[in-house]
Amino acid sequence: MAFFKKKYQSKKSRARLGEINTAHGQVKTPAFVPVATKGTLKTLTPKQIKEIGVQLSFVNTYHLVVSPGVDVIEKAGGIHKMADFNWPLMSDSGGFQVFSLARQNFKSQITNIKKNLNNKNQDNQRRADIRGEESPLVKKISEDGVKFRSLYDGRLIEFTPEKSMEYQMKIGADLNMAFDECTYYPATYEYTEKAMERTHNWLVRCVNYKRAQAIGKKQGYSFFNKQYLYGIIQGGTYTDLRKKSAEFVASQPVDGVAIGGVSVGETKKEMRKQVGAVAGLLPDDRPVHLLGVGQFDDIIDLVKCGIDTFDCVEPTRLARMGILLSFSDSNKIDINKGIYKNNLEVVDKSCGCWVCQTFTKAYLHHLFKQKEILGYTLATYHNLSVMEKFMGHIREMIGKDLI
Repeated sequence: MAFFKKKYQSKKSRARLGEINTAHGQVKTPAFVPVATKGTLKTLTPKQIKEIGVQLSFVNTYHLVVSPGVDVIEKAGGIHKMADFNWPLMSDSGGFQVFSLARQNFKSQITNIKKNLNNKNQDNQRRADIRGEESPLVKKISEDGVKFRSLYDGRLIEFTPEKSMEYQMKIGADLNMAFDECTYYPATYEYTEKAMERTHNWLVRCVNYKRAQAIGKKQGYSFFNKQYLYGIIQGGTYTDLRKKSAEFVASQPVDGVAIGGVSVGETKKEMRKQVGAVAGLLPDDRPVHLLGVGQFDDIIDLVKCGIDTFDCVEPTRLARMGILLSFSDSNKIDINKGIYKNNLEVVDKSCGCWVCQTFTKAYLHHLFKQKEILGYTLATYHNLSVMEKFMGHIREMIGKDLI
């Protein structure tokens, strides 16, 4: 069975219906991919995740390398067995978190500079030194990769294209991302171009490593042949770089293509421009993933560009804040508000999930006011149910040529 099959092409846009086939099941696309960062979809059990109908979820390589460690995961038989995730999984390369960590360290440096330097001009000069064109935020980055110390135990951890592939191989997710540099926003054209070229070089190394492992059939890595590799398009907010990156990534022997470096601080308009710029260059015979995007309006607009899968933390993160997704005009309900204290209506009449059939707004309001853990579980269950139903509606609309 082919890894990806396009089932239908909309007559109205680039939107399409497809199927991704993995060793752990099939994914009907377009699909939303909830983020199970540390090998857990926060507040939910695997049984609840299956009840909701989640087709594909996302695990984070950086966090799993730090804890519990990929050797432990490998000995357990991979993250599917260790976490009882018996559905398809996608893993990132660890690059985004590594560079985000470095940016946080940079922000701490800037804070200290502000405290210690009174002279504004001197402060600005110091900023310029740290943000030099060759190493704007990540000072220890090299063409080989990145080294950093774990915040948990201080051990030195290395991320290179080959290491990222090895880590993801041991984690065992079905869909893997090539190691890349997610360019910060706003970055200069010169640095963005260098980061893009570095990402391209790293993609070639990821492809070569995967090919070598598959040919070598090393002991303990037999399942690696069932993992699929996505190359990542970068290029920041620069249209010519985005197009150049899309052409390069699509030309490589990768199983899928992802678009990275969006939703990192730019406006929605800028983000959509970036995706739209490469829409005509995306492969027709391979799945396309958009990293870090998952709001209703974004999904509706960007499936028209040919995006097949979207991952985003927002639905689960909002749930833990007491923000419930809704199919109503407002799209969101803040259950913390006092107006829901005596409201015995269901959360969303048009949802119909277990939470909406069983509990009232007043009860969820009570749980959040009392900081009861059950509140976070019910809100997360509901929000992901809404996302699954929403994606079902999207697929129906594509099939009817309404998108």
